Amino acid sequence: MALKTLSCRVLSKLFNHGVIASTNPLSARDAAAAAAAVLGRSSVRGYYNAGKPRHTGPGGAAHARVVDLRSDTVTKPGPAMRQAMAEAEVGDDVMGEDPTVNELQKIAADMFHMEAALFVPTGTMSNLIAVMVHCRERGDEMIVGDLSHLHIYEQGGSAQLAGVHATTVTTLPNGTFDLEQLESKIRHGYPDPHYPRTRLICVENTHNIQGGRVLPLTFLQEVRALADRYGLSVHMDGARVMNAAVSQGVPPSTILQHTHTVSVCLSKGLGSPVGTMLAGPRDFISQAVRCRKALGGGMRQAGILAAAGKMSLLEMVGRLEEDHRNAITFAQALLDCDPLLFNVEMAAVETNILRFYLQESSLSPSEFCARMAQVGEGEEAALGQGIQVLMYPHFGNSVRAVWHLGISHEDTQLAIRKMQFVASQYSQEKLRAQ
Repeated sequence: MALKTLSCRVLSKLFNHGVIASTNPLSARDAAAAAAAVLGRSSVRGYYNAGKPRHTGPGGAAHARVVDLRSDTVTKPGPAMRQAMAEAEVGDDVMGEDPTVNELQKIAADMFHMEAALFVPTGTMSNLIAVMVHCRERGDEMIVGDLSHLHIYEQGGSAQLAGVHATTVTTLPNGTFDLEQLESKIRHGYPDPHYPRTRLICVENTHNIQGGRVLPLTFLQEVRALADRYGLSVHMDGARVMNAAVSQGVPPSTILQHTHTVSVCLSKGLGSPVGTMLAGPRDFISQAVRCRKALGGGMRQAGILAAAGKMSLLEMVGRLEEDHRNAITFAQALLDCDPLLFNVEMAAVETNILRFYLQESSLSPSEFCARMAQVGEGEEAALGQGIQVLMYPHFGNSVRAVWHLGISHEDTQLAIRKMQFVASQYSQEKLRAQ
């Protein structure tokens, strides 16, 4: 199914903005420190540890508008999706008898041009299942990018639970890797007792850590050709592959023709509360069903969740372009900010994830995020309201912000106003300190 045929109808707004009372006025530095204590000063690899700011006690009567850019996983199902879930026809999916799950799986398989698909609770489980099926023996090996989500953020489950060894290639800024280096990592001479057996190459599209980068189709074609030459499989962690398809203006099948299997999240920009689709050849999915059961992922009347997944695939793909536009709008505002505090590579802003850097060494990503999350002194007078923008300090001393269907153009403009206020306040503090 071509993306152009998918409905671009946007559901009712899915995000209820929180109302948080501000505390008594603090100095800007104290405010930043307080917010940092709430957010947690995440390590470059630990941005999932941060939490949403909480009301800290009695204070002023003013309220704050919250713009949550932490992740596209914070989206919530709207009224139409909730109604579809409530009315879903269900059955026992472990017995293959849930009609809504079966329909979702067929929709996904047809859309991806794969033989079959499987509804899985999470993306992490879906990737693990793929590794388990492709790497059939304990001690087999997969090749992954050193900055891939599968390698960094999934607790080493491939080794911990599947007994699969990972060797890494260097992730380049655009999410790809050098093909000569990739080829050099392939083990030869099996069954030589000294080495694991290379079975699988994993790619990630869009690439999370590198800022939502879209893998070029030529790169995927070359990876597949290399894999075919050595008898290897290619799995795509396609958590946001629909964002990649929208960015490139192609149906997802155009991307996925270069992979054997794919994992596609429904619970990010597509707005479902739960779920991932794992797709591939029919015999692969047959084995995947067994692995899903072993991992505790066999759900019963899962049609309630699958109904949301159907709406995600059929009605929510077209609206991803709005998220991309909003991310670009904010990125440009960073570059236009006076004073010039931010460094953004505009050509790298391809989808809904924005990664940017601060040019002032005295203003760390953690402190900047803390200031953005706190209602600062004089903010309500200057902006007409308090605005809390939630972001994460991220990998490589950067800041990460993610747009999604809970964030409108209006929200993006509020985030820009807050960013400009924070930059102005920081500049004034710096001048006073000189």
